[in-house]
Amino acid sequence: MRFLGTRGEIELQSERHRRHSALLVTQARTRVLVDCGDDWLDELDGIAPHAILLTHAHRDHAGGLRHGSRCPVYATDETWARIARYPIERRERVLARTPFAIRGITFEAFPVEHSLLAPAVGYRIGSGVRVVFYAPDLVSIPERAEALRGIDVYVGDGASLTRPIVRRRDGVRVGHASIRGQLDWCVTESVPRALFTHCGSQIIRDEEAAETRVAALGRERGVEAAIASDGLRLVLR
Repeated sequence: MRFLGTRGEIELQSERHRRHSALLVTQARTRVLVDCGDDWLDELDGIAPHAILLTHAHRDHAGGLRHGSRCPVYATDETWARIARYPIERRERVLARTPFAIRGITFEAFPVEHSLLAPAVGYRIGSGVRVVFYAPDLVSIPERAEALRGIDVYVGDGASLTRPIVRRRDGVRVGHASIRGQLDWCVTESVPRALFTHCGSQIIRDEEAAETRVAALGRERGVEAAIASDGLRLVLR
């Protein structure tokens, strides 16, 4: 798994967090891209994925598909409704809690709270006995126990270190959970390792201090915790 980008939807950027969040999952010669934001517009030929999955329709996750895609794109009905105008010919429907496979890599979508306008999902991503949960934008996971059951690595939302960024719209929470809160989820669900992407300004303004803080928050909870950076590779064998 290679983090092609780790920056959230903010103007601030750094050498380690230049591109919008995108994850390239590879197994043997199979390459699946999770999310394709504005930063990746017209750059898909260089990545050459066999398929693309979308977590939701915000432009920093789906805007790179405005000119279409040569490969199939997988998304929920809610996401397809938001990007209906995009000239994507090979559209695959993702159903919540219905596992599917792309060339030997398995995926299962879990709805997460994040946005009313662009409902989001996180993905359990598996190969053999190794499983990762990837959710770069979220406030909460309604079915958290099932989503995180038995996973090796949790990859979550890095918008805020210790305070959630949450608003309520029509009685529904929208925004971003804190890294501290997500680490508490990992403790509850016995997840041994966590990485954080979709980094916000708190991280990018002072990366060294943020990395030290996240590692300390993890140690306090018995979870190996770190911040992902552009180009970081995660190998699960």
